[in-house]
This record gives sequence, C-alpha cells and structure tokens, in this order.
Amino acid sequence: MSEEEKPKPPQRPQAGQMGGPPRMSLPGEKPKDFKGTLRRLLAYLKPYRMQLLVVLIAAVLSTLFSIVAPRIMGMATDELFNSVTGGTAINFRYIIDLLMILAGLYLFSSLFAYFQQYFMSGVAQNTVYEMRKDVKSKLSRLPLRYYDRQSHGEVLSRVTNDVDNISNTLQQSLTQLITSIVTLVGVIIMMLTISPLLTLITILTIPLSLLVTIVVAKRSQKHFAGQQASLGDLNGHVEEMYTGHRVVKAFGREKQSLAQFDELNEKLYESGWKAQYISGTIMPLMSFISNIGYVLICVIGGIMVTRGTVGIGGVQAFIQYARQFSQPITQLANISNIIQSTIASAERVFEIMDEQEEEDQATATIARPVRGHVTFEHVAFGYKKDELLIEDMNIEVRAGQTVAIVGPTGAGKTTLINLLMRFYELNNGQITIDGQNIRELSRAELHSLFGMVLQDTWLFGGSIRDNIAYGREDATEEEIIRASEAARADHFIRTLPDGYDTVLNEEASNISQGQKQLLTIARAILADPAILILDEATSSVDTRTEVLIQQAMNTLMEGRTNFVIAHRLSTIREADLILVMNHGKVIETGTHLELLEQEGFYADLYNSQFTGQVKIAN
Repeated sequence: MSEEEKPKPPQRPQAGQMGGPPRMSLPGEKPKDFKGTLRRLLAYLKPYRMQLLVVLIAAVLSTLFSIVAPRIMGMATDELFNSVTGGTAINFRYIIDLLMILAGLYLFSSLFAYFQQYFMSGVAQNTVYEMRKDVKSKLSRLPLRYYDRQSHGEVLSRVTNDVDNISNTLQQSLTQLITSIVTLVGVIIMMLTISPLLTLITILTIPLSLLVTIVVAKRSQKHFAGQQASLGDLNGHVEEMYTGHRVVKAFGREKQSLAQFDELNEKLYESGWKAQYISGTIMPLMSFISNIGYVLICVIGGIMVTRGTVGIGGVQAFIQYARQFSQPITQLANISNIIQSTIASAERVFEIMDEQEEEDQATATIARPVRGHVTFEHVAFGYKKDELLIEDMNIEVRAGQTVAIVGPTGAGKTTLINLLMRFYELNNGQITIDGQNIRELSRAELHSLFGMVLQDTWLFGGSIRDNIAYGREDATEEEIIRASEAARADHFIRTLPDGYDTVLNEEASNISQGQKQLLTIARAILADPAILILDEATSSVDTRTEVLIQQAMNTLMEGRTNFVIAHRLSTIREADLILVMNHGKVIETGTHLELLEQEGFYADLYNSQFTGQVKIAN
C-alpha cells in the first residue's frame, strides 16, 4: 500500500516445468546451497523414519523379486532345450514348479510395490502438509515490506508450484531412486553370475550412451529455454488481451492483437519444434547403441552356447538383464536433474521461511472501552532508511472526531494510515491511542480497534452472510441482519434469489460495485470498531448508489473516531478536522471553511475540482 514506486522482481521459470525427451530430463534450475537445503528438507522427513524404512524394505524386496524372475525363466528354457536336444522326456513337473515360483515372484513383487507406494504417499503428503502449514503461518507473520518487494505471482508460485514440485518428487522420484539403485546393482550381480564376458560387453555401451545423451541434451537445452520464454510471452499476451478485451475492442485493435499473437505463436512453434525434434533423437540413438549391444550379446552368447560354457536359458536371461540394465541408468540421470530442481524449489520455499518477521512481543492491553484519542508525536518514517517520507509529524485527533486527510498523489495519506495500523515501524517518534503507545500493544490487539472501508472492496468466495460475519466471528443471525439494515444493504440482499445464502463468485462479479461496498460497510458495522478508516468508498458508483452508501457511512461513523482519506473534497465539508498533506508533511489543518479562508493549498485543491485548473505546489 505504499505510495512510492516499488521495483518488481524478475519472473523465474517454474521449477520442474522444463520440457524434454522421453525418459531423459534436462538440467533445471540449480540450488545455491544444495547440502544445506537438503538437510532442512530431510528434517521434514525425520518424523516419518519408520514409514521410510518400510518403503525402503518394500522397494528392495519388490525389485529383487523382479530381478530374480528372468533367471528362473532361463532355467525353464534350459530344461526344455536340454530335453529336446538330449532326446529325453521333458520334466513338466520341474517346469510347472518353476512357473509357480515365477508367478509367486511377480505376485510378491507387485504386492511390495503396492506397499511401497502406499506408505510413500502418506509420507509425501504429510510432509508437504506440514510444509504448507509452516509457509502459511510464516506469510501471516511477514511485514508489509516483504509484499512490497515481492510480486503476488512470485509468492504464489513458491507456495503452490514449488511445494507441488517437492510433493511429486517425494511421491515418485524418491522411490524410483531406491529401485533404480537396487535394480542396477542386482542386474550387474545377476549378469556376472551368468557371464563376466557378456557383462563387460554390456557395460562398454554405457560411455557411448552417455556421450550421445550429453551432446544431444546440450544442443536441445537452449531451444527448451527459448520455448519456455516464448510460452511465457504468449501467456502474458493472451492474459493481457483477454483481461482488457473491452479496451481492445473499443479502440479497434483486434487485428494488431491477432498479429502479435501470431508472431509470438510462431516463435513458440519454432523453438518448440526444434527442442522436441533434437531431444527426440536421443531415444533412437540410444536404441541403436543398445541394439548393437544386443547383437554382440547374441553372437558371442551363441558361440558360448555351442561351446557349452553358457546355457541357452542363460543367454535368454542375460538379454532380459541387458534390457533392464539401461533403464535404471536413464532413470538415475532423470532423477539427478529432478532432485536438483526439487532442492531449488525447496530453497525458494525456505527463503520465505527465513524472511525476517514482524517484531511483536508486546503483551499490553488497552483500557476498554476505547475512546479513540489518537496522537502522532514527532513521527518520522521512510520506506527506505536513508529516504524519509515523513519528518517530525505531530497530529492530535480527539475522541469522536472525523478527520479528513487530503493531498495530491504521493503526499503520504495512505502512509499515515499504514503507520497508524502499524503495518510499518516508525523511524522515530511515537503514535498513541488513549495515551497508550501502539508499539506496546500486540498487532492483534491494535487491529481489533480498527474497522476499514476501502475504495477497493474485498469479498471472498462464499455466502453473503459469511462475508458480513467476517467482521465478527461470534455474530448471530439477528446481528448480521441489523448490520445489513444499518448499511442499507438488507433490501438488495433479500431481492437476490437466495438472499443471505447467495454465494458470491471468486471476484463477486454477480453483484454490482455499489452493492459490494454496502456489504463491506455492513461488515464494518458488525465489527463495531472504536476507530474507523474510510478510503473514498463512493468514487466508482452512480449518484443514487452514492447517496445510499453515504447514508450507510454516516450511520457507521456515529460515535467513533474516523479517519477519511478524501479524493473528492466535496464529501468532507462536514469533517471536524482536515489535514492537508504534501510531500509527507501536514502543511495545513482546520475545518473546511477555515481552510478556504486561508486561501492556501487546500483552497487551490478544492477550487481546482470545479474549475479544472490545478495549481502545482513546490
């Protein structure tokens, strides 16, 4: 809410959204402190040590059972081959026993894979559940300064996309990491038991596969980066055009908009086509290298069979192991990049958790009932420590007074309210309410004294009843209706199809702007605050609705201390005190008539709204 211009941070590509070829991911965003972030992430997993142990055991057993299966099949093949070539009767009992063992292995492998996924799902969801709770709790404790320098999209991305990325990795990649390692080790052992020579031939294909992968991935990565950039530009253009489609149509810019869309779409097509084409060559090349290995295994294995050093069932099992051998290597390469991306996401989440919080150790309470006597004593403040916006401000507002704050854009009107609400800490001086320094009150205690009706209405998706009751949790139905009647909102609410049960959509677009404002006034009336802050609530409504809102606001303001940020000076003529601000200073004070008689800055502002001439003050 500050009135100075704040720089927006650069938008980052979302972790885990980089495209890539099948079964082979490309390098993503790398973390700054891999080890430190990993330790913090593992701390979230610590309470689930036993479940993780079960996952580990289940993953190992599931993988081992599936690894042993090809060897059993090879034994059955050897029995059939030896019986046929030796002219002896086939031992069907032996074959059936092997098939039963094989069926049991596959059954137990599937069963343990189910247990692995079941327990890992619980661990992953509980972990991100706790992480989301911590992030949400942290966001509620961060000062307004943090949101001034962070865009809403950036914060939302960290809370949703980055946490989801962590969740997906815990759910899928962690178990895949275990099974890939066990599979790789188990397959190598089983291949060595069959033939060390054939194992050596299989291993020799790995460097060639890695070389192909690195070369192709390096060439395609720049195109994937271009694809992401083009996609971001296209999405931004579409959002901009559809958000402002009324303006586009009003100025007849449809053709230019479509031309720009076609240009961006063409760029996305070019980069996307090149990225997918180049990365798509990895698998054919990998298959070619693998097939060369299979040919060598078949030829050399066949020679070994004829010499009697290896059985034909052993060669058959070895070919299956050779196929399994390449899969965990590819998976481990994928997982390596995914883990890098996940740690980067975790680091972005932990950056929020490490942000400095609002200091709020005060426990003092203010005497009730609160009268609303407010004073600013030698207040100094700046959004930047070396650039003060307000210097030595002194204001006294007596209980029950209506104080209007006027001035040009950037004068410090909203800043004054932010300081009163303690959204920012003072550089110097103090603000008191009924003689109590607001720094001695907890923020919850302080905020309970205020009610706010702003120019930009805020209503959440839910019923009208719930939106009004947001002002006080323990409000009864009768109190809600009385507040609505006082706010002149009861009549229009009852004309709606579901009355107070009418559900407002996400942007409350199913009611008018004036009706939204009446609901926020009803909410403030129900809250019954001691001090009221009003920010020109009638500036965007028609004259008839303005009269209704003004009547409701008059009811709301009775018996309270009121701070009114005024833009249309004609609405504050009855104020008890008008503070005229410019460049962070109160340059004039008095009633409407007193300030007009002074013929100063206020008089120029007031007259300019009727003559159309604005006098710029130095």
